[in-house]
Amino acid sequence: MTEIGVAVAQFAPTDDKAANLAAIRALVKTAAQRGARLVVLPEYASHFANPLGPASVEAAESFDGAFVAALTDLAVEFGVYLVAGMLETSDDPERFSNTLVAVSPANAVVASYRKMHLYDAFGQRESDWVVPGPVAEPETFTVDGVVVGLQTCYDLRFPEVTRRVVDAGAQLVVVPSEWVRGPLKEHHWRTFVTARALENTVYVAAADHVPPVGVGNSMVVDPMGVELVTIGDETDVAVAHIRVDRIERVRAVNPALALRRFTVVPR
Repeated sequence: MTEIGVAVAQFAPTDDKAANLAAIRALVKTAAQRGARLVVLPEYASHFANPLGPASVEAAESFDGAFVAALTDLAVEFGVYLVAGMLETSDDPERFSNTLVAVSPANAVVASYRKMHLYDAFGQRESDWVVPGPVAEPETFTVDGVVVGLQTCYDLRFPEVTRRVVDAGAQLVVVPSEWVRGPLKEHHWRTFVTARALENTVYVAAADHVPPVGVGNSMVVDPMGVELVTIGDETDVAVAHIRVDRIERVRAVNPALALRRFTVVPR
């Protein structure tokens, strides 16, 4: 039986990189103490300015920058895998990549993902400052026998993103997010996270910003749509223990992936 502790950690990143790293360290320490082997942090965990602007572009870093170095140090120190959102430099001097980075306790970057669907909705224009990620084969990594895939925030509104990640072998999909508050937005968040788990019969671990910008409600949902843990509207960590045999049992009852008659192809 393969079982790992998965933590969702939520806080409110700011434009103070040092303060963000201090907050991340405290959350990772708490998650490790509570039995986590994998810790999922929010989108824009390295730096967040509301609204995005030139300061966001200036804050972007490469994978050999201070933020990834600090994450890998934390992974080694606490013996956990970490996934977090960062602002990555791009070839466009006026925009950055909204990137997820996954690091291991072996002091290595094990996967990355650049957000494909930018938040040009509900009055926002993320694409003014962010370069959309390429349509590439999903990257996955393995934590103690559990295959983990990556996607970001607004991607939740596009079910084919999760389906492609699951087709690549993911048993757990992690979703660092900055899900902006607004009318019905918390309802959308909870519905999409649950739906992506249900329709793909996988675990989903989604970590958001806390209010006043995000909705909070970071959660881990199992393959039957059960919320194993959920955080409210405060900075905190919640840990769920997920099991591969749970996926196998659910798929024996609900073989939706095997019965489908369509595949996902790029547009």
